[in-house]
Amino acid sequence: MGSTHESIEDNRNQEILIYVNGQMYARDEAKVSVYDSAFLVGDGVWESFRLHNGKPAFVQQHLERLNANLKALDYALGMPVGKLMEAVDMTIRANKMTSSDVHIRMMISRGNKRTPSQDPRANLGQPTVVVIAEYKQRKEAENGLELFTVHVRRGTPDVQDPKLHTHSKLNCIIACIQATKAGADEALMLDPHGFVSTCNSTNFFMVKAGQVWTSTGKYCLNGITRGNVIEICRRQGIPVFEKDFSLYDVYSADEAFVTGTFGGLGFVAAVDGREIGDGQIGPLTQKLRGLYAQLLDEECPPEPVVVQ
Repeated sequence: MGSTHESIEDNRNQEILIYVNGQMYARDEAKVSVYDSAFLVGDGVWESFRLHNGKPAFVQQHLERLNANLKALDYALGMPVGKLMEAVDMTIRANKMTSSDVHIRMMISRGNKRTPSQDPRANLGQPTVVVIAEYKQRKEAENGLELFTVHVRRGTPDVQDPKLHTHSKLNCIIACIQATKAGADEALMLDPHGFVSTCNSTNFFMVKAGQVWTSTGKYCLNGITRGNVIEICRRQGIPVFEKDFSLYDVYSADEAFVTGTFGGLGFVAAVDGREIGDGQIGPLTQKLRGLYAQLLDEECPPEPVVVQ
């Protein structure tokens, strides 16, 4: 067993510099206050980026999602959301990162409080901004991923909107724990009506008779890779549907895969002990992997080779 975010250990990560509120710190020296809103009450949002050919991919899509989260939580950022990329660029340059095996996580909290309290009126000033860039190459699950359907459901927007990309991830963490205890790699989560929604940290797709199915998107994070895969299918004339479907449909699927910024497309070999297809990566999943790699190259083309 592994996980969708398992990576190959890289000793360079022990020497990375981390961005905290405009300054770079060694890994062991990077700190935030115990009065920080994220630590006290989970009041924070985050966004992740993947470097491809030394450049962050799909920046505009990530920033649009981040801006929507900041607006929803009424954060006073004090600058245009695009300025946050300066923190990302500063982190990349400080670490001299130029490859495609880098994963970046930006975390923003409401900032420090004068006293422990959930009330935003107890906050003192500007948000806290942290950027961690690590060398992370995905460790492919050799025999595919195994998913386990958990009892924890994706919630409705009137409780906590599942589209929010916040530090408050306890429902997904509990789902992950249950899946791990069941011997699986990741949790498959249902929506409030019992239809398949998403995984605890990735988005879920299945393939049936040449068609690609994913959830309606009403009860899952609007994943950037998820959206790009849907768009790839539409461009290529591959039938793709955002629809309600149940575990009954999943168990008899020809193929299944999950998507995420870090891992791209990871193939699913089994769900709840039922082998998906023949348990191997399917031809359409393989094709979509290749098309997604092409999209990354289009988004972040390699630097031209200069002939001396």
